[in-house]
Amino acid sequence: MNHFLIRLRAGVTALMISSAAFAQSTIVTSNNPGLDARTDALLRQMTLDEKLGQLSQIFWYKGAPDDRIEKGELGSYLFLTDPQEINRVQHVAVEHSRLHIPLLIGFDVIHGFHTIFPVPIAQAASWDLELNRQIQAAAADEASAVGITWAFAPMVDIARDARWGRMVEGAGEDPFLGSKMATARVQGFQGNTLGAPHHVLACAKHFAGYGAAVGGRDYDAVYLSDTELQNVYLPPFHAAVEAGVGCIMSAYMDINDVPASGNRYLLHDVLRGDWHFNGFVVSDAWAVYNLTAHGFASDPSDAALRGITAGVNMDMGSDSYLHNLPKLLEEGKVTEQEIDAAVRPILRTKFELGLFEHPYVDESKVDAALHNPEHSALAREAAVRSAVLLRNEGGQLPLSKHIHSIAVIGPLADAHKEIQGSWSFGGDPKEVVSVLDGIRTKLGPTVEVHYAAGTTLQREDQPSLNPDKLSPGVGSLAGQEPDASINEAVAVAKASDQVVLVLGEKDDMSGEYASRASLALPGKQQLLLEAIAAIGKPVTLVLVNGRPLDITWASTHVPAILEAWFPGTQGGNAIADLLFGDANPGGKLPVSWPRNVGQEPLYYNRNLSQVHEDSPKFASYYWDEPQFPLYRFGFGLSYSSFTFSNLKLSSPTLTSDGIVVSIDVKNTSGTAGEEVVQLYTHQRFGSASRPARELKGFTRISLQPGETKTITLHVAAKDLSFWSPGTRQRATEASTYDVWVGDSSMAVEHAQFDVTTTMVQR
Repeated sequence: MNHFLIRLRAGVTALMISSAAFAQSTIVTSNNPGLDARTDALLRQMTLDEKLGQLSQIFWYKGAPDDRIEKGELGSYLFLTDPQEINRVQHVAVEHSRLHIPLLIGFDVIHGFHTIFPVPIAQAASWDLELNRQIQAAAADEASAVGITWAFAPMVDIARDARWGRMVEGAGEDPFLGSKMATARVQGFQGNTLGAPHHVLACAKHFAGYGAAVGGRDYDAVYLSDTELQNVYLPPFHAAVEAGVGCIMSAYMDINDVPASGNRYLLHDVLRGDWHFNGFVVSDAWAVYNLTAHGFASDPSDAALRGITAGVNMDMGSDSYLHNLPKLLEEGKVTEQEIDAAVRPILRTKFELGLFEHPYVDESKVDAALHNPEHSALAREAAVRSAVLLRNEGGQLPLSKHIHSIAVIGPLADAHKEIQGSWSFGGDPKEVVSVLDGIRTKLGPTVEVHYAAGTTLQREDQPSLNPDKLSPGVGSLAGQEPDASINEAVAVAKASDQVVLVLGEKDDMSGEYASRASLALPGKQQLLLEAIAAIGKPVTLVLVNGRPLDITWASTHVPAILEAWFPGTQGGNAIADLLFGDANPGGKLPVSWPRNVGQEPLYYNRNLSQVHEDSPKFASYYWDEPQFPLYRFGFGLSYSSFTFSNLKLSSPTLTSDGIVVSIDVKNTSGTAGEEVVQLYTHQRFGSASRPARELKGFTRISLQPGETKTITLHVAAKDLSFWSPGTRQRATEASTYDVWVGDSSMAVEHAQFDVTTTMVQR
């Protein structure tokens, strides 16, 4: 198996960012007196207008108000990526403003800048923390080369509902995996310390609970119990803070009837109080102004008041602070101390980033940074390691290269822009390798590679409520018949020895404002799939998408299914590597894969529930659909086969050092491969009901044919802690704990241990 992974950033460690915290009138000092002194000295020189400028960010497409920059009344730009223009506006800020304060330049560096890596949900499917660190480090390297200093990533929202379009931007449904990914991604963006060369400021978003929108509808309200908030949705944010993230983005939506961007409990009590976060909070776009849309604030002035007193330091896009805080200050509704407390961590971050010393970029080095061959190699390996093999009946994969002809069919088979995924503004579609490109390159001129799109893909928004204007549901087969394009694809397939069918979603079908009521294959893809499968040729289905899709029919009619997600710039080459055996799939699902959209929200770590032990119909289930998913969390096949045995614990009881779990993993096949060893626990009794299983450890390992490795995983007492609604505190409780280790959330190797004393987590 070929390996393309270039180790770009080894030994990245977390460092807690130290900057002044924003509390209503209490300023928490950091552990860097020199930096704090510089910040305070600058703050004392600033006028009110200059302070409000630091609290304001505007979008680049609104134009370049040089006069505001010269007056010191603008602190940050968003969506400015041209290095020449970035240098120009930084020159205005540094050389022509009174206090010479540089600008923060922000951009949505979500899964790469110029080199587009697999989307974040795909990166999580690698279960490879070092890979995730390296991806963000490469993205930061490219972004910083053009003058971007601030990435609006990582998104660390937990997503349990595949209808929610922004599932594509996160790490899936599990808080433990999500927390580990949050840490790795923050470290990748920021490096060993904030201000490290070739790195950028990270921003964990969207605080908090954004992924739990009712019905999976983006921007809709969120209702979470204290238990869900504390145990599921907050842990990845806490992990990001502990990793030293310098910025948090507040969310758009209502959470338990209080908008997140006006929620003092979240932004002050939890973030600054409980977690001691010392960076700054930026609102999501227009989220401060939109406190009026929620019916929370009475008018824009009230919105500005509620935003700043809740704990939002910087207003993105709406100029709500700029226009309203002076009058609020005059009326005594906001104090000068509160404004200073909001400005201080922004200024301090600029000092810590080194912007006062190095505000400009070397434009002569931009092209080399954006076309770094190591980044291209990393993108290819990331796409390989992110792919999940869902089905491989009869060992159909890997395909033989020694064939006469192959048909590559589907609306995404020769897609370039579309397979990058959403939030890939800095990428160049002309540099993207499509699946068709990758297969042609892999097989060379001796194999006939035939192509047909089969159908087209078009996102058709249906905002109208007029039923006469609504078409049948996306993916519905009612009234649909194969058309000329499908018939052409069938003819191409019949003339070929093998068929690779590439189906899924376009880039605009997943992401922000991309929620769906159906998880069916969009358009006429299901018709195309069934028509191709009916001809009797060996068919491999490759999925390109940002969320689980309804492939229940395919799961019993198509022998081989490869989940490639939105794989990015090198996606076609990576998919060809996997299909033809130059790489071995090793990814695992970071989300539960439903059989039907009616199962959503769907997640593995549910509580146990049964009314009568002697009757299964009194357990939680659907009478018309199996209760379990089509593919479970943590699932993924390989061209290799593995066994797990000899599970051992270092002690029958948990000690202060935690407990060490060891297991033997053997590659029983003749093919070298990789396995993700997963550890799950269950607390049998305590102050509250606990999930049937919870992920508490994992590692991705390589094994040669016939090789056995003894793998050890450490479980700390803190890993077993949870926030209990019974005690209103976080603790590791005295109880008996089950342990399972294996290749998915259905691991069968089992042991148990006891915790003899409840340990409260402070």
